[in-house]
Amino acid sequence: MPKEQRVRTIDPAAAAVLARADALGISTAFSRAEVMKPCPIGSGDAGLCCKNCFMGPCRITKDGQVGVCGATVETIAARNMARAVAAGSSAHSDHGRDLAFTLEAVAKGEAPGYEIRDPFKLRQVAAQLGIPLNERSVYEIARDVAEVAIKEFGQQRGKLAWIKRAPQKRQELWARLGLIPRGIDREVVEILHRTHMGDDQDAEHILMASMRTALADGWGGSMWATDFSDILFGTPSPRLAQVNLGVLKDDQVNIVVHGHEPQLSLMVTEAVRDPELLAYARSKGANGINLCGICCTSNEVLMRQGIPSAGNFLHQELAILTGAVEIMMVDVQCIMQALNDVAGRYHTKLVTTSPKVKIAGALHMPFEPETGFETARQIVRLAIDNFANRGETHIPKEFEDLVPGFSHEYIGYMQGGVFRGSFRPLNNAIAAGRIRGVAGVVGCNNARTTQDLAHNTVVKELLANDVLVVQTGCGAIANAKYGLLVGEAAMEYAGPGLQEVCEAIGIPPVLHMGSCVDNTRILTVLSQMATEGGLGEDISDIPAVGIAPEWMSEKAIAIGTYCAASGAYVLFGVGSPVEFSQEVTRIMSEGWEATVGGKLEFVEDPQEIIRRSLDHIDKKRAALRLPAYDPARFGQSGDEPLQNYFSLPIEEQQALLYGTPSHEHAHTHDQGHSHDHGHSHN
Repeated sequence: MPKEQRVRTIDPAAAAVLARADALGISTAFSRAEVMKPCPIGSGDAGLCCKNCFMGPCRITKDGQVGVCGATVETIAARNMARAVAAGSSAHSDHGRDLAFTLEAVAKGEAPGYEIRDPFKLRQVAAQLGIPLNERSVYEIARDVAEVAIKEFGQQRGKLAWIKRAPQKRQELWARLGLIPRGIDREVVEILHRTHMGDDQDAEHILMASMRTALADGWGGSMWATDFSDILFGTPSPRLAQVNLGVLKDDQVNIVVHGHEPQLSLMVTEAVRDPELLAYARSKGANGINLCGICCTSNEVLMRQGIPSAGNFLHQELAILTGAVEIMMVDVQCIMQALNDVAGRYHTKLVTTSPKVKIAGALHMPFEPETGFETARQIVRLAIDNFANRGETHIPKEFEDLVPGFSHEYIGYMQGGVFRGSFRPLNNAIAAGRIRGVAGVVGCNNARTTQDLAHNTVVKELLANDVLVVQTGCGAIANAKYGLLVGEAAMEYAGPGLQEVCEAIGIPPVLHMGSCVDNTRILTVLSQMATEGGLGEDISDIPAVGIAPEWMSEKAIAIGTYCAASGAYVLFGVGSPVEFSQEVTRIMSEGWEATVGGKLEFVEDPQEIIRRSLDHIDKKRAALRLPAYDPARFGQSGDEPLQNYFSLPIEEQQALLYGTPSHEHAHTHDQGHSHDHGHSHN
């Protein structure tokens, strides 16, 4: 009997397009993954490969075997891990650097079409940096803020500014361990030096340095990127949008933005509204111009402008395969070289826009802030001209609504309003047991797994167990495609306690927090939860986990490492790049947990990821002396019938609410925040 074909995706839109690609004999990442088997050396328990000098590459396949230079399994595995952290940190931090340069150009009046759309956040950031505000224009302030950030990339001594945003206890721990980054570029360069042939040969020492490098990204380059995107393009707040391939329009010019950097894509959102270009599109027979996104550039315009998303990472070829895309505009990261081959089968033009990225055969139109709007107009006009060349289209009908835009600022606002924005209601909901814990489910798609399946499986099970989920990047888009990022999802998927909270505040049970660089928002939320009180004093005290079920990129490794170094338990799916070394696996799990309170583990089975996540959350609850999780304590619209509940003595009301005698929670009532024992349950 023929071998049963692996299920490629759970997305019906993707499945329909893939069936057409197979019929036409067009290669995609899905079909290539079936033909191209992963190298067993370095992708599991079959061995390791060291390529750090040309005496190799050295294949290590047996216990006790060493490389030509004598490098052990432990050293090779740690070096490979550290180099992945360095590459991932470089990618996201370089994104932050470019945004710093853009802010500087805007401040100097050298970037026509750009403006500072959130002056309040600019002033807030400046105040945190100690930059004078009185009687100064936003452009003077912006210039000083950009200067501070730009200097941090090349800084050689001292510490990064945003280390101060971490809980005090965490800052003190990093200082004792020598983990505070001195400068963003310095840490990346040093880890590459340490892992050169003949340098650092102690696995634990190498991995400690990799944590410092990752922290330079998470609390440096990436955090700057999030701040500057908000300042320049607006801090996100919730809005209604749509996702999946069905957002493409048969009667309009379709432009797809793909990649990670928002500078040019935000200019394109302005250009597609230009009355002159709209009139030009109608003159070419189109009924309008439809802009949509793929991957994290999609998340950037989705959460700020409500621009629909055509899908996540593995949708990039599929969008072109519909035959409806006039231009796919790409910048940096996660862009498949195969796009140009697929585009060559259709009328689609592939346009590269970053000075750092060219693809052979694609049209190169490099972006600079000084000419951003004009470049955007040129690209839109090119797409309109290409509309006449469109052939037969096959656009799937599937799309779903979602509510993106839950910045950490909005999460604070939604719990207390403008003047009383606070994380106290969230902390109280966790303390009471309505919310069992919090999970950040983030990361990529991987063509070697069933697209979206692990994301969907993990998130649905967490919701059913009253775990509030926050998502970024392709993970957020993955679950948006199945209706998990709208308010109604709470009624269908959330457990009784989480459902109450979602009803009371009016939020989905899965909060879209932005692009993959915006994982720094999750760090900020965790820090504010720890600072708020009631859930310990550090990120490592909070009942929370981080999960990357379908990871594939070095950026994901860097993100996981800086989250673990910040005190979080992080679980990766798919497989482990260090599995062959039991010692390195132990260091990143047991060793890091003992040292920094966080750990990084690779677990292939989604059900085991769920089990470990819930077990960790429950252990953290127990350590905080919170009531054990019990979903039976909460009803569909409240704890107990009102007449019964309020007839009880106050001590018994509190015991029902918290699961412990009221005197154990006396400190909570002394914080100056009100408590509601009725239906709002914040």
